[in-house]
Amino acid sequence: MKSVILGIVTAFSLTAVAVAQDATLAPPALHTDAIPAVLEKAVDGFIRPGYSHFRDEAAALETDMRALCVAPSAVELDKARAGFDSTVRAWSTIEIVRVGPIIENNRFERILFYPDRKSTGLKQVQAILAKPDESATAVETLKDKSVAMQGLGALEFVLFGTGSDGLLAEKDSFRCRYGAAIAGNLVRLGGELSTEWDRPDGIQNAWKHPGPGNVVFRDGREAVTELLGILVHGAEAIRDQRIENFYKGEENNTFPKQAIYWRSGQTWTSIQGNVEGLRSLLKVSGMDKLVNEDSRSIVSSLDFVAKSLIRVAGDINPDIETAVSDPIEREKLDFLLLNSKDLILRLSNDYGGAIGLTAGFSFSDGD
Repeated sequence: MKSVILGIVTAFSLTAVAVAQDATLAPPALHTDAIPAVLEKAVDGFIRPGYSHFRDEAAALETDMRALCVAPSAVELDKARAGFDSTVRAWSTIEIVRVGPIIENNRFERILFYPDRKSTGLKQVQAILAKPDESATAVETLKDKSVAMQGLGALEFVLFGTGSDGLLAEKDSFRCRYGAAIAGNLVRLGGELSTEWDRPDGIQNAWKHPGPGNVVFRDGREAVTELLGILVHGAEAIRDQRIENFYKGEENNTFPKQAIYWRSGQTWTSIQGNVEGLRSLLKVSGMDKLVNEDSRSIVSSLDFVAKSLIRVAGDINPDIETAVSDPIEREKLDFLLLNSKDLILRLSNDYGGAIGLTAGFSFSDGD
């Protein structure tokens, strides 16, 4: 495995040299004539379909949860768990978008409260399961409770955590009805996000028509900077919050139970989805059209790195304790650490430089 990884890393290095050579052929330039089409494709080809897909998967999950409550069986539990997995995949792809309606009213944290380093959410979920509160079994009242109790993390514990076998023991159990309410809350949140992005005069209009009268983007450069910021921050979150939260390398301690979705075995599904989201947004929006033709190999190299990360993540043992302790699996984890950092730098420095953003540019404050 190590020789394979080294071979890929070497290929990345050679690609980086080629990109650097290409970048010297033409001065940095942002092709402003391509901006409208890129922004429209980002919104209509990635963001809006991403939220609607998440909403639809959550709706199917709610249906499965309610069926489990009405007629508990191993078959229905397996369907509900599979529905959870599908919802995680749908969310993980669109999760990289952390701008606009998702950051209003704590929607992001309501869908996914993570990282939870102090186990705040876990303790709250365990407490309500130990001492049932009927107000947690209806979306209308659950949505007003702690954000840590109403999203994917809470539902994962309901379906996969300690005591989840009890879902089979009793018809309409509190645990099951609480889980169904969580799924319903995800549908509500997904519906709100879709509605906000689908309104012609709302956030999509602000993205598609930057200009002096636009309260969000005064010009196309600001909008493109925000778009690239989604990619950069998404790549940073993959490395800093998804991987390093439980694995920092061979010389450091490991914390497998701090990995996202470790109970359900969906850690790598989530990370693959995050990277696939980055790759899809980059390709669907046509961001290569914003740079000089001689610099477009930068985008090809980004796609190459992203596909390699997806492939290796899909080959790691889903049992996180095994993944962090087995030498062969750790080589794959080290690969993810190394090349997720490479992805960040290629997005921020190489692509950012190709559209004329200066070194040290901050995507967080837009200057």
